[in-house]
Amino acid sequence: MEEKELNLIDHLDELRSRLIKIVAAFIILFIVGFIYVEDVYAWMTSDLDVKLIVLGPSDILWIYFMIATVVAIAGTIPVLAYQLWAFIKPALKPNEVKVSLSYIPALFFLFIIGLCFGYFIIFPTIMSFLIELGGDMMVTNFTAEKYFRFIMTTTIPFGILFELPVVLMFLTSLGIINPYVLQKIRKYAYFLLIVVAVVISPPDVMSDFLVAVPLLFLYEISVNLSKIVYKRKLKKQQKWEAEFEEA
Repeated sequence: MEEKELNLIDHLDELRSRLIKIVAAFIILFIVGFIYVEDVYAWMTSDLDVKLIVLGPSDILWIYFMIATVVAIAGTIPVLAYQLWAFIKPALKPNEVKVSLSYIPALFFLFIIGLCFGYFIIFPTIMSFLIELGGDMMVTNFTAEKYFRFIMTTTIPFGILFELPVVLMFLTSLGIINPYVLQKIRKYAYFLLIVVAVVISPPDVMSDFLVAVPLLFLYEISVNLSKIVYKRKLKKQQKWEAEFEEA
């Protein structure tokens, strides 16, 4: 009993140590992002024909914090993934250690790809549609707070959801799930993804459609990648069993 308690305390200490490292990385990257906020702001507003307006001093501070936070989140993802991998490493088999480690850079790059997809494809498409919807009925002006909040709601969710293929591949390699389970729950997954699309997109049917379709397509990609990992795992398992029988 005492040994179990000591093991639990050791695990909690290690978890706390890794959480501290993650928080420290986030704070450092947040400071870096805060320093370069003006450069990021200038790049993100370079295509606008008008200058954004603010309704109060607090809006300016909010913009600084929001941009710095996005930079910090993007940079912290590989640190978070590595610390999580290092924490569960003792419970993994030798072959699982090597395979799971290869997923860490993929998490970071997929997050960036998801952000780019949302920013360069989804955001301008929805923005153009909504502006054209107003037509000549009204003058279009944007506050900085509303403009950047709109960007965040059409980019960050894609950065997170683009992690889905890697997460499902990792869980498949560990034997926690398999592609056949993913196929069985497809209709529930579709429903959940459509709900997510409705929540993160502006309140119009076209925006919901433009967001939902890529998410459903992403799920199908995840299922197919899970099949590849699962088949490779089965082949390795059959090979080991054959070698064991021969021995």
